[in-house]
Amino acid sequence: MKITFLGTGTSQGIPIIGSDHPVCLSEDSKDKRLRVSILVEWNDYTFVVDCGPDFRQQMLRAKVSKIDGIIFTHEHADHTMGLDDIRPFFFKQGDIDLYAHKRVFKSLEKRFDYIFTTENKYPGVPSVTSIEVKNEPFLLGDLNVVPIDGLHYKLQVFGYRFHNFAYLTDMKIIADEEVDKLRNLDVLVINALRIKPHMSHFNLEEALDFIKRVKPKRAYLTHVSHYLGFHKDVQQNLPENVFLAYDNLQITI
Repeated sequence: MKITFLGTGTSQGIPIIGSDHPVCLSEDSKDKRLRVSILVEWNDYTFVVDCGPDFRQQMLRAKVSKIDGIIFTHEHADHTMGLDDIRPFFFKQGDIDLYAHKRVFKSLEKRFDYIFTTENKYPGVPSVTSIEVKNEPFLLGDLNVVPIDGLHYKLQVFGYRFHNFAYLTDMKIIADEEVDKLRNLDVLVINALRIKPHMSHFNLEEALDFIKRVKPKRAYLTHVSHYLGFHKDVQQNLPENVFLAYDNLQITI
């Protein structure tokens, strides 16, 4: 299984428009972060987790020529607003499979009503197949995927476990029974927004504590803001099995 970090930034991306924060002015490519998303590939399958407003740029940069579907963690704009850019895939492949909580589909149907409508559809608009995700394992291609239920402030979000790899973003609270689903991981990816506490995201300390609790062989931090600091400085102070993810990073599991 190969994982590509398509984006590792927070909702505004880094650099932030008009910001003179030192990290936003950095020339280090690892400090330049698109909105958070990953590409998951195994055998002949290719899936994307979340498609934010940078989706088109991410697909071009990663040279993705086909996708078997998109899996959504939740409905916030930085995770969904690239949905219209599935059109090139639709033109080549036909309907695109979408996987999400039923509440997320309600949000998508409101924002992208022209995609989900079945009447008087405008030529060139993509069509999708909506597949509801519940808090129970489901088949993705030939792989059994396990949802990880959590809270993003008061909003329910899903993380996902793909065999011995798990991806959690926008998490703040995870119940014990959900944590139990994360045992014996090779790789855990988890959000770590900044140093200071935040109401709806793990900060760095909380993320590192969670990693100690779950005990994966390796862990990667994502959905980070400029307030976490320069990539090179943060990485120097992390435990030896924890890494600060960056855009275009590829790992094999």
